[in-house]
Formats: sequence, C-alpha cells, structure tokens
Amino acid sequence: MSTDVSTEPTDQPRGPLAGLRVIEIGSIGPGPFCAMVLGDLGAEVLRIDRPAEAGTGASRPILHRNRRSITVDLKQPDGVDIVRTLAKDADVLLEGFRPGVTERLGLGPDDLLAVNPRLVYGRMTGWGQYGPMAQEPGHDINYISLTGALHAIGPKDGDPVVPLNLVGDFGGGGMLLAVGVLSAAVHAARTGRGQVVDAAMTDGSALLLAMMYGFIAKGTWVDERESNLLDGGAPYYGTYRCSDGRHISLGPVEPQFYASVLRVLGLAEDPDFAGQNDRAKWPVMKKKLAAVFATRGRDDWTKEFAGQEACFAPVLSLLEAAHHPHNVARGTYLIDDQGTVEPAPAPRFSATPTARPVPSPVVGADTDRILAEAGYGADRILALRRSNTVK
Repeated sequence: MSTDVSTEPTDQPRGPLAGLRVIEIGSIGPGPFCAMVLGDLGAEVLRIDRPAEAGTGASRPILHRNRRSITVDLKQPDGVDIVRTLAKDADVLLEGFRPGVTERLGLGPDDLLAVNPRLVYGRMTGWGQYGPMAQEPGHDINYISLTGALHAIGPKDGDPVVPLNLVGDFGGGGMLLAVGVLSAAVHAARTGRGQVVDAAMTDGSALLLAMMYGFIAKGTWVDERESNLLDGGAPYYGTYRCSDGRHISLGPVEPQFYASVLRVLGLAEDPDFAGQNDRAKWPVMKKKLAAVFATRGRDDWTKEFAGQEACFAPVLSLLEAAHHPHNVARGTYLIDDQGTVEPAPAPRFSATPTARPVPSPVVGADTDRILAEAGYGADRILALRRSNTVK
C-alpha cells in the first residue's frame, strides 16, 4: 500500500481531527505510531527528518503514512529557528529524545511554549522524564520488564514470552501518547493554555495491567505465569495445536459458551469437565483438550465450530489475517495491487469518517513547500540548502 511519494496538503475532511496541526520530530517506534494514529484520524502531520536521510524512502513506510516530510538539521541555529517558526502555528509537537536533549537544542517545552502558549508538547520515552533510570537506554522489552508485564506472559514452567513490542512501544507508549496529547489539545482549545505531556512506556504498560492488579487486590490472581484465568492457566482460555501444526484459540469464559465447546467436542458428559473453574482439574482438562484438538487440522476445527457460539477462532498468521472473510467485510486491512498489506485506520466514525491513508513520502519531499508556507522566501530557502540546514 505505502509507496514513497510526495504528499500534498488537502482541504478535504479526513476524519475527526481535521484541522489539528502536528509537528513530529522524527524518532522510532511509539512516536511514529502516535503520529500515524493522529494522521489516520485526520490531523495534518509534518515530520521533521535529518538532512542526511533526504531523498530516501521512509524507513517505516506504514508507520510514516499520512505525513508531509521536511528535513532540518536541528544542530544548526537556523534549523532551530525553522522548528520554532513551524511551532508557532502548530497544535501539537511530538518528540522522542532522552530527557534534556531538546532543551539542549533550544527546542524544549519552555522554548516552544514561549512562541506558542497553546502548544501541546508531547514527550515519548521509555522510563519517563525523571526518575533514577530516566537517562538509561532501553527498548520495549526492558520497559515492560520493569512493570511486571513481561513476567506475566508465558508458560508456567518456561521463560517469559516476548509479546512483540505491542505492550510497551505501542499500547503502553504510542497509544498512551495519543490519548495524552489529544486530552491536552482539548484543554488547550478550551483555555488557550498548552502543556507538556510526559508519556512513559513504564507508566503506560503498568496502566495496561489495571485489571490484573485488580484481580491481585481481590485475591483472585496468582503472581506467576500460566496460573490464572487470562494468562493461559485456565484450560478454556488459551491456544491448542492442531494436527497440521497450526493453532486454534478458545475463550469460553461464560458457562453457556463453555457448554457449547464441550458439546462440539463431545465432552459434555465427561466428569473431568463438570466444574469449569475447578482448578484442581485444570491440568487434566487441558491435557484432554490438547489431545482432542490434535486429531484434526485447524481449518477443520474452524468449520466445526462455525456458528456454535463457543468463543472460538483460528490463530491466523499476519498475512492470513488480511484475507479472512470477517476482516475483508469490515475492511480491517488494506491491500494494494502489489499485495502489500497494512491495517486500515481505526476506530470507525459515523459523522467524520477517515480517508484511505496517504502513502509515506520520500524523506524531505515537502521541504521547500513547507518552508514557503511558513513564510520563507526563495532566496532564504536556497541559502538554507547551501548551508545544509535543509535538504
């Protein structure tokens, strides 16, 4: 879907955030994801990249969709002035440096709020803007380790399982930042006062564990892997390998759906399954379910369970998922003529529907146009190019 092209600003509504102006200082992972979400929902996103990358394709073509791109050397005074100029008319600025870096560049919150008091200054880090580990390097896996999230995922008798980088980078990071800057933007629209949003992946991944900590408070959660209702400990909430090596997922938490599973599998009269939440029976229940599901292929089981109200689904690969009839019917994924797959914007809006994403631009494709819109004349732009402040 995403190819490298120059993008044009548009006056057409592109979702509920149409009219919101966002500056994204280029980073990796959660920052671009946040900017992608805002762009998907209609915001005008301007990404600032390094001049050394000018003319190259986007390093993360899907995460960089719905952008315009300008290259600016932030270490040059003229580059700092460009960002300050752009910030005057922006609603939101996103940055993902270690704490203190933008301050040293002259682009910290105080610098930019001085030129635009209503600016929302969104900061994305792993550890947060302060604390004993604030200056330490790290990645998603480190941040979710510190909050207990990684400890809770995986087999009881094995090692923690890495949940891609969904929990820290995206759920506890980029999405948290998006919620934060939009909340602050609502406040700024009402009061005219901007503020700093300190989004840390440690804070966000801890927030995602709210239900589990609630279970612990009630005494219904054991603090070890694969020992609880939602971590694979319950035989009726997990995955099973089929005869073809592929997997299915079960989740019949409610008794009526649990009964449906037993009926389809011919286990309704098996006394080992009489007490759904009899933890003493869970090991034998899990063993029996594994044996039954191993007798047939994944797709055979999918046909068997179709329409049975059993909280059942096949475990699909990333590329299989794009072609499942339900996802096709909803347009959950977009597929271009070359077969490239990307997720469609979400969620859905009744009054302000989102548009099909605009492909990611070549880095720096919009530099001259953006500078001209900001009031820079042709001679000044040429001088900036000659000094390598922009490319």
